[in-house]
Amino acid sequence: MAPSIHRTDPLIDGPAGGNRGGTEQHRHRPSDTDHHRAHLVIGTAVAIALLAMGAALVAVFGSEQPGTASPIGAAVAAAVETTTDDTTTTDDSVAEVQADAQIADAQPAGDLVELEFLEGEECIIEPRSMRIGSSGSSVSCLQQALTEAEYYSGPIDGEYQQSTAAAVERLQIDRNLFVDGVAGRETGISLGIWPDEQMMVIRTPIPPPGATDDLGYRLSSVAVAGADTPPLPPGSGSGRRVVYERISQRVWAVNGDGDVVRSWLVAGSQYPNEVAGTHQVYSRSEMSTAWNGAAYLPKMIRWLKTDRGAIGFHGIPFGVNDGKPYMTEAELGQRLSGGCQRQADLDAAFLWDFAPVGTTVVVL
Repeated sequence: MAPSIHRTDPLIDGPAGGNRGGTEQHRHRPSDTDHHRAHLVIGTAVAIALLAMGAALVAVFGSEQPGTASPIGAAVAAAVETTTDDTTTTDDSVAEVQADAQIADAQPAGDLVELEFLEGEECIIEPRSMRIGSSGSSVSCLQQALTEAEYYSGPIDGEYQQSTAAAVERLQIDRNLFVDGVAGRETGISLGIWPDEQMMVIRTPIPPPGATDDLGYRLSSVAVAGADTPPLPPGSGSGRRVVYERISQRVWAVNGDGDVVRSWLVAGSQYPNEVAGTHQVYSRSEMSTAWNGAAYLPKMIRWLKTDRGAIGFHGIPFGVNDGKPYMTEAELGQRLSGGCQRQADLDAAFLWDFAPVGTTVVVL
């Protein structure tokens, strides 16, 4: 028998499924004797310097027995000298260190750091939307990416002005994205500058069978309670509320004393339709359907009305025709829905009892 369906609102959820320098040229070519003498002088100087360093180390660390050679000094001396035909030369490893030091001395201060940044750092924006009036390094990153994609030809100055917004709109039109001139998640992903979202998701250990939260409700495989609960994000409001952080795909249930009762992962929207801010639960249904009528959505708790339909928390959807779930609990923590926040069934059952109509929902 088909479950009783509440159809007050169409629902959004459903399947979503330089070479530096060179060598100087000299008119006088040194003779082999000159080379030999130079090597002797350099070798002797290096040996004396490194032996002095060894002596300093001995002075710092001390020797084990008075009158006994320190193992540190012996190791330094062994590394510094090899003697052949009464000529003292530097060991190969010492020669390499000397050569590296000479190269480093020839570099202008700061070049190595700059090169490391240019070659190793990726241009990634902060996980938030940017619009006219925004400024900073994330805007510069966006402008650089738009320039490389040939949508922007203005200055890379970190200021989100009309020219940047127009470039974003052109990209959104060409790539069939939502067109609003605001650079958010979808635009960032399209340009390859959005951060790896899974790095933001904190996964907690699977609780033991039968584990419960502070109110006695069983925990799902992605839920946690007590000391292991990730802390509430800053700016998440006060009082009794439900907090949903999109970047971490995590929900917290907070009681009237400000204590977290329980936290769990969800599968939120792939699209920029989860509006940040403070909302309230305005409608609930034990069972509802997706906007396209293809899936049942158990324990639907609506907190946002849109032009297309309602957005809310609910259990994992399952097909109307075949009864198969759309996903597993192991996939929670990823953005997979068309608008709503999918939950493990145990978490959906908890929230159903925790969040009656009028409950504050804070979306970050």
